[in-house]
Amino acid sequence: MQKQAYQDPQTLKRLFSRRLIAISVVVGLLSIVLIIRLFYLQIIEQKHYSTLSRNNSITLIPLAPPRGLIYDRNGVLLAENIPAFSLTIIPDHVKNLQDTITQLRTVINITPENERVFYRELKRKRSFDEIPIKVKLSPQEVAEFSVDQYRFPGVQIQATLIRHYIYPNDFVSVIGYVGRINDQDAQTLNSSDYAATNYIGKVGIERYFESELHGTTGYEQVETDVSGREIRVLNKTPPIPGADIYLTIDSKLQEIAIKSLGGARGAVVVIQPSTGQVLAMVSSPSYDPNLFVAGVSDADYKALRDSPEQPLFNRAIRGQFPIASTIKVFIGLEAVDGNFVDPDKPIYDPGYFQLPNGGRKWNDWKQHDWVNFVKAIEVSCDTYFYQTSLKMGIDNIDKILTEFGFGQYTGIQMKEELPGIVASPAWKLKALRERWYSGDTLNSSIGQGYMLTTPLQLASATATLANRGVRFQPTLLLKFIAANGTADEPKPIIEAPVEVSARAWNYLIKGMINVVSGENGTAAYGFRNLGYTAAGKTGTAQVYSLKAGEKYNAKKIATNLRDNSMFIAFAPVDHPQIAIVVAVQNESTAKLIARKVMDYYLLTEGHLNEQ
Repeated sequence: MQKQAYQDPQTLKRLFSRRLIAISVVVGLLSIVLIIRLFYLQIIEQKHYSTLSRNNSITLIPLAPPRGLIYDRNGVLLAENIPAFSLTIIPDHVKNLQDTITQLRTVINITPENERVFYRELKRKRSFDEIPIKVKLSPQEVAEFSVDQYRFPGVQIQATLIRHYIYPNDFVSVIGYVGRINDQDAQTLNSSDYAATNYIGKVGIERYFESELHGTTGYEQVETDVSGREIRVLNKTPPIPGADIYLTIDSKLQEIAIKSLGGARGAVVVIQPSTGQVLAMVSSPSYDPNLFVAGVSDADYKALRDSPEQPLFNRAIRGQFPIASTIKVFIGLEAVDGNFVDPDKPIYDPGYFQLPNGGRKWNDWKQHDWVNFVKAIEVSCDTYFYQTSLKMGIDNIDKILTEFGFGQYTGIQMKEELPGIVASPAWKLKALRERWYSGDTLNSSIGQGYMLTTPLQLASATATLANRGVRFQPTLLLKFIAANGTADEPKPIIEAPVEVSARAWNYLIKGMINVVSGENGTAAYGFRNLGYTAAGKTGTAQVYSLKAGEKYNAKKIATNLRDNSMFIAFAPVDHPQIAIVVAVQNESTAKLIARKVMDYYLLTEGHLNEQ
């Protein structure tokens, strides 16, 4: 048996003491490090980590501003905002996005198109934003989802305001519509201004005045729990509503113009000559802009796009029509003022015109025998203006047309407007790489050939005729009313006048009066028993060229090949209250439509004797 080694108690005591000291030093050092670290985190870095902590539970939610309302000149509401419920998803609060959408389909009808738009929005927005997957839920869908909402964290029903156009089809040619923001829109938008907005003006007034109508986005600081549910609102900056817009449009007159067109393809534009304010602007046929607010379906859009009636085409500002014989009043004004013709000297019209060196005959629409200037306007004698145009030359024709604003943008608050064409040798060489011929001048003198105008442009020129050369820029804006109640009423914009002698004006307007009230006036049939004085001019534009010796017979020609009809007028003659243009495709009803609109405004509404 081995003996146990003897251990000195003093030695063991010293060993224990050394170990205890070492451990105490280590523990003390670790405590000092821990205290220093706690001091650093809680004192020095307190602000940083407290901010991070708050961010974990506080969400900044953008608040969409109510879009400004749109009224007519008399305060009739045309575009409003109505409450609607949308199904929204916050991607950050959803574990599996695709699985969630699949499960949602068992509760709400979510189409592939809804899903496609959602993912498009997801690319544009932040993952913690509320992104709608279906807009305008029905009451039944709201009720069904509410029962099952517990199954879908991060998915909720959101009450919002969406645009609603009160008179579908009637004002879309002016107001336009709003639609979902797409990738192209997003590239030009301030993302913070539109953080809570899914819609933007696409065409018309809605597009032109987008910044005024949209308003200013507000924000809420919201405390949320770990599941993202709102606990309380910590701070709120309310949104500022967009400005309300009052248009120059007379809604009742607009409706009469639509009714008078009777579904025909065409346009009506009515202007107040003394201000340039547009009282009515109609394009027919039309469409319901409410289809586009929540996102038009592929089927609906395809039906509108492919319709042979072209309802999406705004004929009032984009329809580039041949000016037809309405051009004669502008050419005639320059012809008299520039002494290219003696207005009292008659010429003989055998029913055609032939150039001095022979060649083809340029037919008149009928034989008028002896006609002077006033008679030529009254009966719309082509031969008179064939001869006159050769004396003037195309440069003088272009000059007067340009002074009246043809071939230019009018400046109306519509970004979709087209400028028309004032044809010239330089234009033809550039556009067609062909030289100008005398025949081109003859065609231009009766508004055929290359000369094109929009109804709005022609209406503006007609208002200038009514004012004897004083020009105003056409406008659709009557006033703004800001959210704080302040009003901004822009003044009429005066443009460079058409300076023509009083003598030329007198001859021209006498001829235009005879158009509607003369014995042989081309519009006299439609203007019998007028309760006011009026001056006008008819125009007929060929859609296709007749063969040599062929007579026009509408009954034997396909509808889409029949002549277009144009009519311009202003009334009363001495103190004009209204200037109107009617353009109708493939029908001869323009002057009859104009008569109905003028009667309503001057007689029914009682604007006849206003000064």
